[in-house]
Amino acid sequence: MKTALIIIFIIALVLAALIFAVSVVLAHYVVYPQTVTYEVAHATEEKAGFLKDYDSLPKQAYDVISFDGYIIHGEYIPAAENPGKGRFVILTHGYSYDRLGSVKYMHIFRDMGFNCIEYDLRGHGENEKTIVTMGIKEARDLIAVIDRVHADFGEDIILGLHGESMGSGTEINALQYRPKVDFIVNDCGYGELMSTLVGQVQQQFHMPPFLVSTAAAACRLFYGYSFKDVRPIDALHENNIPILFIHGAEDAFVPCQQSKNMAAATQGESELYLCPGAGHAQSYEKDPEAYREKVRAFVEKHVS
Repeated sequence: MKTALIIIFIIALVLAALIFAVSVVLAHYVVYPQTVTYEVAHATEEKAGFLKDYDSLPKQAYDVISFDGYIIHGEYIPAAENPGKGRFVILTHGYSYDRLGSVKYMHIFRDMGFNCIEYDLRGHGENEKTIVTMGIKEARDLIAVIDRVHADFGEDIILGLHGESMGSGTEINALQYRPKVDFIVNDCGYGELMSTLVGQVQQQFHMPPFLVSTAAAACRLFYGYSFKDVRPIDALHENNIPILFIHGAEDAFVPCQQSKNMAAATQGESELYLCPGAGHAQSYEKDPEAYREKVRAFVEKHVS
């Protein structure tokens, strides 16, 4: 009997150690993503035909010091007509990529007379490597960019936001700070991170979903925050900024139900466009004309 208890204890100890180890690895995997290089991103976007004349456009470095002294690297691409006047948009890319992922959307806004600011998320692109908080610190970084744009170009400008995936989660999370912006385009964002990670753990790694909770605990222990803290949807309950939610109807990474939930949660005016047949971050690729028209109509409806 005593021997059996010892064996059970050892097995339980080994399982606990294994769960802890896997949880730490999962937390590290999320917090330190395998980001692409600028060269790889450029080649990818060029092959897809998304860069167009990007390389020849006038642009200048637009670096911002964030709330904690962290430097956010970005670029300013002026409108073709009346540069520096009137209309501005800040574009935020997705997880593990860099600001070149925003170029295809930049062209839409630039054609509408917007000056465009693209930047690299914390821990991505040209920025110094650091932990990624999936929209917590990144939201405050975005607020720093918004404040810089207003400081440079005036408080009376029209300013919008466009985000994709983690960039979308970041801009929605930033709403808790009541930013001075006029509209938001939110592409395939998550309203809360936990269920998204549960889906990935099951689909991509074929692991039991409880490991997301243990990984969240490991993340808090080692990196100071929990995945459970990442709930952009909570910032929508008092929001009155109009939002266009765009989501691929076949998104298996961040299910479109997340955008449906956020559209229902916001107190401001919202529209929801589910792109038929599109997967994660593929709505523009699937139907660029429909995407462009949805954005154009929404923006023109909400800016004077």
